[in-house]
Amino acid sequence: MTSYRPSDYERTREEREFETPPKQTNFGLVGWSRWIWRQLTSMKTALVLLLLLAIASVPGSVYPQRSADPNGVRLQFEENPELAELLDTLQLFDVYTSVWFSAIYILLFISLIGCVVPRTQVHWRAMRARPVKTPINLKKMSAYSTQPGNKETLSEAAEILKKQGYRVDLREDSVSAEKGYLRETGNLIFHYALIAVLIAVGVGGGNSYIGQRVLVEGDMFVNNLASYDSFSPGTFYDPDNLYPFSMRLDDFEVTYDLRNPANLGTPVDFKASVTVFDENGENAGQVKVNEPLELPGTGIYLMGNGFAPVITVRDGDGRVAFSGPVVFLPQDGNMTSLGVIKAPDANPEQIGLISFFYPTADQLPSGAYTSIYPDPFDPLLTVNAYIGDLGLDDGVPRNVYALDVSEMTEVAGRNADNPGLELRPGDRVDIPGGYGSVSFDGLTRYAAFDIAHNPGGFWILVSSLVALAGLIASLLIPRRRVWVKAVEDEKIEIAALARGDDPRLEDVIADLGKKLQGGKVGN
Repeated sequence: MTSYRPSDYERTREEREFETPPKQTNFGLVGWSRWIWRQLTSMKTALVLLLLLAIASVPGSVYPQRSADPNGVRLQFEENPELAELLDTLQLFDVYTSVWFSAIYILLFISLIGCVVPRTQVHWRAMRARPVKTPINLKKMSAYSTQPGNKETLSEAAEILKKQGYRVDLREDSVSAEKGYLRETGNLIFHYALIAVLIAVGVGGGNSYIGQRVLVEGDMFVNNLASYDSFSPGTFYDPDNLYPFSMRLDDFEVTYDLRNPANLGTPVDFKASVTVFDENGENAGQVKVNEPLELPGTGIYLMGNGFAPVITVRDGDGRVAFSGPVVFLPQDGNMTSLGVIKAPDANPEQIGLISFFYPTADQLPSGAYTSIYPDPFDPLLTVNAYIGDLGLDDGVPRNVYALDVSEMTEVAGRNADNPGLELRPGDRVDIPGGYGSVSFDGLTRYAAFDIAHNPGGFWILVSSLVALAGLIASLLIPRRRVWVKAVEDEKIEIAALARGDDPRLEDVIADLGKKLQGGKVGN
């Protein structure tokens, strides 16, 4: 390429650097580590991780979780085993302890710490530093005005601004003042409180437990592992730390709406009356929905209820093969309930019963029964009877609320030669074929309880309240800078600048100007 420069032309340093081919940067391990750390600890990454954490929590509300609803997980495997196997592989039944959820959780924790600590250092230095120097050209500020004054006016302005909460620096020909550092303080408090929430959730969850137990009226529960229907401890929980207590369900009451015709029969209150025995002796208590019974380190929550008819099954030899209350699962709002009774020791054949309970029975035109009200005004028990092999001797766990009839013969019911059995309270009906009898001896209620322990609950509440206070402070406290500068011709300039939008800036300098004109020092 032809050069049109003189032969004695000397290139400048900038030209020489520009013409020099750039060297390829080799980050190396340290360089890449720093880059990854900067990306991870950026506020943008923290917001993305927070959004991912919220999205990752969604499957926990869509699919049943082993820690809270083990029966729901079991039903998933029974109804759709292939899909359930896939969901279990993806840890969607254990969302909050899954690898991918924990990874997001830990990365968010690290990212927040990496964001907040450097910002705290910068904020601390800024609070200790002098207010910024007065700019040369105040006319470029967001709010600006001039008025008569001189250097003596600056002292009055400094005193006024101090009383308004500004940090003031009085210089030779100007006053520099700023306020609103609590805005950044509130922001930092919010983020530290958010970190505290994450710590409380992690530590509390690891040392927590939740267990379920169904109690029929009159039954006793003792707080040990053997007494739970299901029990899900945290990773670090020690079962030896279970609070020693026992609880008896004395009575369960349901209050229904009887005044509003549109809501007739709708439950409005549930109340479980219990007696608790612990180190403080014997004490009566109540458990309601959203009103748990609090014991030291343990909360007892009411989760469900239903009917438990008292049923006795006698075999073909007249011996009692089963007797006691049976938990029936509600199927609709009028408490039509399904129950299963298994009598493996009956002779000459094992007996299985699938039964429906109707609290207030009514017969449809088709002949089928339904319940028209959830309270037991006209209770009826219908029973389909099966004889054969219950499948309890092969060592495979069986669902107590389901009956496997694949190896059994229906002797009374829709698909049998004999109709299903119908019983009112006090009735006793024979099973066709001389296989025994069924009697409906009485009716009780049951309640389902969650017994939970989470030491992080209190700290989660405190941290959340602190985070809310910090967030409010960061949103409501304005960050402002105000300058008053003496210029020639016995005139002063007043200017203000805000970080972000502040519609009151003009009012701030106007109010300051009025106070300086009146010579009054006040708030």
